[in-house]
Amino acid sequence: MYVRDAKNREEVWLLDHIESMGLDDTAFRSRDYVVAVDEESGEKAGFGRIRIHKDHSGTDTGESDDGDGNETGAAREEPAEVCELTSIGVLESWRGQGVGAHVIERLIEYASDEGFETVYSLTGESAYLAQFSFRRIEESQLPAVLQERLSEKRDRTDPDAVALAIDVDQFRMPDRLREAFKRAPEGRSTASDDDSAEDFGIDPDSATYKYDTGR
Repeated sequence: MYVRDAKNREEVWLLDHIESMGLDDTAFRSRDYVVAVDEESGEKAGFGRIRIHKDHSGTDTGESDDGDGNETGAAREEPAEVCELTSIGVLESWRGQGVGAHVIERLIEYASDEGFETVYSLTGESAYLAQFSFRRIEESQLPAVLQERLSEKRDRTDPDAVALAIDVDQFRMPDRLREAFKRAPEGRSTASDDDSAEDFGIDPDSATYKYDTGR
């Protein structure tokens, strides 16, 4: 089992499962997603998304000058970026195998690689995320753009959504979920998916693997 970046051609597959699971598809872009795939059967098992938001609050810093005391107009800073973990889905036949946990791990790694120190999540599944060290925070602690997003999400897809956050260096994968991922069910029928070794994050020359499948 591997977790890799989604492909453009998987857009329809992602949207179908997002809809069937009642997940959030706001501002959908397939390139924001990762997909968990069984390397033997080619079967897709789960997916998830990191969404980057521009937080425009506080970007106007007032009047600036040219160094000689002459006002040049309002000085503006680039809006801050904030990172949201969202739309985690696991196909029913793969649940309980650590798939969602490893999708989340991959997305947290991605956020860290992009320079984010904190990842937020707006979800009614707070107990699930707590096992990875996500913590509940007050809505007032959210960046302004995510406060608006939380309200929208409650209205659209998740009425029980609450605000959670994690420092990326605090992420922890429970051993039981890592072991479950290694022992993902065998003997599934071969799926008609044309994925190659490279699609799974495998370098066929050096046999570099993202995860140890234990096989």
